[in-house]
Amino acid sequence: MKYLVQIILPLALLLLIPSCVHNHDHGDGHDHGSHGDHGDHGDHGGHDDHADDDDHDDHVEGEIHLTQDQVNTMKITFGDFSQVKINDFISTTGTLGLPPNALTSVSAKSTGFIKNSNKYVEGSYVKKGVVMAYLENPEFIQHQREYLEVSAALTFLFQELDRQKALLAANAGVEKNLQKVQSEVQFKNATLKGLAKELTYLGINVEQLTPENIVEQVAIISPMSGYITSIKMHNGMFVEPRLELLEIVNENHLHLELDVFEKDIGKIKGEQRISYTVPALGNTVYEGEVHIIGKEFNTENKTVRIHGHLEKERPPFIKDLFVDAKIWLNDQTVPALPEGALVRDGSATYLFLVQEPTTGEELVFEKMVVLPGVTSKGFTAVELLEKIPEGKKIVTSGAYYVQAQSIVGELEHSH
Repeated sequence: MKYLVQIILPLALLLLIPSCVHNHDHGDGHDHGSHGDHGDHGDHGGHDDHADDDDHDDHVEGEIHLTQDQVNTMKITFGDFSQVKINDFISTTGTLGLPPNALTSVSAKSTGFIKNSNKYVEGSYVKKGVVMAYLENPEFIQHQREYLEVSAALTFLFQELDRQKALLAANAGVEKNLQKVQSEVQFKNATLKGLAKELTYLGINVEQLTPENIVEQVAIISPMSGYITSIKMHNGMFVEPRLELLEIVNENHLHLELDVFEKDIGKIKGEQRISYTVPALGNTVYEGEVHIIGKEFNTENKTVRIHGHLEKERPPFIKDLFVDAKIWLNDQTVPALPEGALVRDGSATYLFLVQEPTTGEELVFEKMVVLPGVTSKGFTAVELLEKIPEGKKIVTSGAYYVQAQSIVGELEHSH
């Protein structure tokens, strides 16, 4: 608008001043001295006066008139539509998301008290396998003792089994005693394996377990590398396996979750380019591509979920952060005009038409409302609401000057 005003004001001053001054010569049909002679109705002077007014105001309302000199001065050019490849896009919004396997909850493997917790805060990065805290419970000592006792008893039973087999082979033993020892071996072996599974689950290495290295604490280990998004534990806290102590997310599989409206979903295809910004983090434009088109329609907001892979540079991860995105469609060749051919007035957009230029002094312009599309590389896709009349040319540059003259003409008419 500022640019338009700068054009209009000089034109208004130039064109309004001449329109306010009418030099009438004697004999031109205007009687400047006989205003009192109203009785001579047979005088044709009055008729000539109206005829002269018709000659002076012969412009059709809505038309804009410019001389050839004005057209040349303003560098207004004429032409037609160009067939241009323009990459259209669909605007959409969504969030930065993660697949379910990129999140994990850390919990205790048994009841106990938290000891020696590391001083993590939300946002801290941890590596897989690092000790995050220790869980203390006297029952751990009992489980290890039982394992060692059963292991020792099983060693004795194996020796007894060998002895009974030797006696029976020498016809000095009783088969019933051998069967009893075999049964006890099987029972103790099952018990030992069960205890070994429990201790291994807790993180205790049974292969190296001896009476000298029995422990009362087990480590709480990070199950994967990633960022801590929540912490719900502290030293001295009594915990149970059902409680979530920490949540860790791995951003290696960070992706876009975008919601596309029903009317646009038919235009979306795999591998289409996505450009997006994270308004909370600034105006940096990041790149991605369409990966998966969802199969569920959201009846509440009339959208379908699109999953996009991120490429190259990625924004810092913050879970569920809002994203503003464009999904770029394939290049299409469409009728387009230079940006200088279109004028926008509020919600309306229009272009100017002119009769095929001739050698005449004055050119007559008229405007036509159109529907603009996407702008790319200085050209805007245009959809016509009606056919352009035969012999008309489009103002391809300088449309704002024609618009300025139109406003000046309205000012003259009101004056």
